[in-house]
Amino acid sequence: MGNPLTITFVVYIAAMVLIGFFAYRSTNNLSDYILGGRSLGSVVTALSAGASDMSGWLLMGLPGAIYMSGLSEAWIAIGLTVGAYLNWLFVAGRLRVQTEHNGDALTLPDYFSSRFEDQSGLLRIISAVVILVFFTIYCASGIVAGARLFESTFGMSYETALWAGAAATIAYTFVGGFLAVSWTDTVQASLMIFALILTPIIVLISTGGFDTTFAAIELQNPAHFDMFKGATFVGIISLMGWGLGYFGQPHILARFMAADSVKSIAKARRISMTWMILCLAGTCAVGFFGIAYFSAHPEVAGPVNENHERVFIELAKILFNPWVAGVLLSAILAAVMSTLSCQLLVCSSALTEDFYKTFLRKNASQVELVWVGRLMVLAVALIAIAIASNPENRVLGLVSYAWAGFGAAFGPVVLFSVLWKGMTRNGALAGIVIGAVTVIAWKQLVDNELLDSKLYEIIPGFLLASIAIFVVSKLGAPTLSMISRFEKADEAYHIGK
Repeated sequence: MGNPLTITFVVYIAAMVLIGFFAYRSTNNLSDYILGGRSLGSVVTALSAGASDMSGWLLMGLPGAIYMSGLSEAWIAIGLTVGAYLNWLFVAGRLRVQTEHNGDALTLPDYFSSRFEDQSGLLRIISAVVILVFFTIYCASGIVAGARLFESTFGMSYETALWAGAAATIAYTFVGGFLAVSWTDTVQASLMIFALILTPIIVLISTGGFDTTFAAIELQNPAHFDMFKGATFVGIISLMGWGLGYFGQPHILARFMAADSVKSIAKARRISMTWMILCLAGTCAVGFFGIAYFSAHPEVAGPVNENHERVFIELAKILFNPWVAGVLLSAILAAVMSTLSCQLLVCSSALTEDFYKTFLRKNASQVELVWVGRLMVLAVALIAIAIASNPENRVLGLVSYAWAGFGAAFGPVVLFSVLWKGMTRNGALAGIVIGAVTVIAWKQLVDNELLDSKLYEIIPGFLLASIAIFVVSKLGAPTLSMISRFEKADEAYHIGK
């Protein structure tokens, strides 16, 4: 009989790939491959939006940060919860209707160029380039998280773990496209919430209940309880600023576009927010209670002190029967796979729909486009693996850069485009370019110590992009057909919900 951990992992990965083959049978054209033929019900929409959002950082980066610094790191969870709720409230339903009314758009670049009647193709090209640049970095963060998991679970070298962690995700995304990604996300979201509710409860029991645990954390460092420890106004704003990123994440917005109707959005919002709050609370609890556990058991604290992002992995391996530990560690794989798969798919759809079909092969058949889509999944995955091959990469660092890039480049454009009929094509262009450039420039200046600032780059990026959209749009005027389409879609949204 093999190692229970290995068997659990293999069974889990095989199940995901099998779902990919089932989805393959429902994939007949590019719309099916990219958006699942807009057929997702509220439960799948909710859980796949949640799972595609919460990548490896949910079970590695965040518990690690709380383990190191205490509750002062929890502001990021509060910011994300607020941002996700506002995204569901203001963007989800409206974007679902606007994409349908604007040429039945399948991708964000597709939507932008139809919504703003961009004949030049410039808006489509620039937004597709932004997607490819930031998503390749984002995919790399998922591959790093997967590699760390395989490395610490099976004692593989980092190089072998890179390929082992990425292979299964690439397989089912390649074969089944959007439906495979959404169905597997639903399974993965269920696994993640199970792991994040069960683990902190068992850690708490093994450290002797609330009183003993809190006393042990207090003894370790009383400041761990202080949410404002070492916090500056800029620091708190930066952590809360993560919430702004939601408005511009293509892999999450794709879930809204794929919902079967506006009606399912409200129900999906309730399911998704409940799932998210429970997961984030569980994550914070794992990192926090882990402080008490490892201070009581210093003999097993070595791997966590070496790399604090392993706190969840080590607790699962120490406290649970190997079969249960296998299921819990599969939850990290689930978090990594669910996000990586939809990011690969968004990159693939940008390359296929926005470059190949638009500029190279206008009359390409649906079968050809689906296969081009599959080849693009492979191409992007290989580049992401190359970026991830540096073992010094920290998961949260890579994610924060990509998250800021999308949040600033697309967030304001998406928000304005679904809420304001006065927005113009030049306003959209200015917003994307200024948002992306600000994030890259800010990050470079801070990294090279030319700018002494702790402000997260998404905040100046989002702010300047919003000002640019408003000012540049006011300098021109939208066409009558743009206004009329916007009003029709807006009316359909209010009737539909």
